[in-house]
Amino acid sequence: MIAYIESGIFLILALVAFALEAWAFVDCLRRKPAAFEAMGKRTKTFWMALTGGATAIGLISVVGSGGGLFGTLGLFGLAAVVAASVYLADVRPAVRDAGAGGSRNNGPYGPW
Repeated sequence: MIAYIESGIFLILALVAFALEAWAFVDCLRRKPAAFEAMGKRTKTFWMALTGGATAIGLISVVGSGGGLFGTLGLFGLAAVVAASVYLADVRPAVRDAGAGGSRNNGPYGPW
């Protein structure tokens, strides 16, 4: 009984991680390559490879039987979530703001 509950929780965690990784990959796919370089981030190709690999590992974690390094909470799965999280927390806001243009009269709490 406990084993079924545990595997269900691991499956839910794997689905959440896969959704995060897929979101990072799709968002990276939509951004312009020049925005990455303009903001001093690594190239779009680098981030596409990193988030694409993370998404592939997330898919393997969801489809896989669990356990081992490709299991739901394995080492590769953890690295994939970290890579997607770094993109979403650091790179995405910078690249998104690079394409906005407009005035530069923004303070730390908004326009002034």
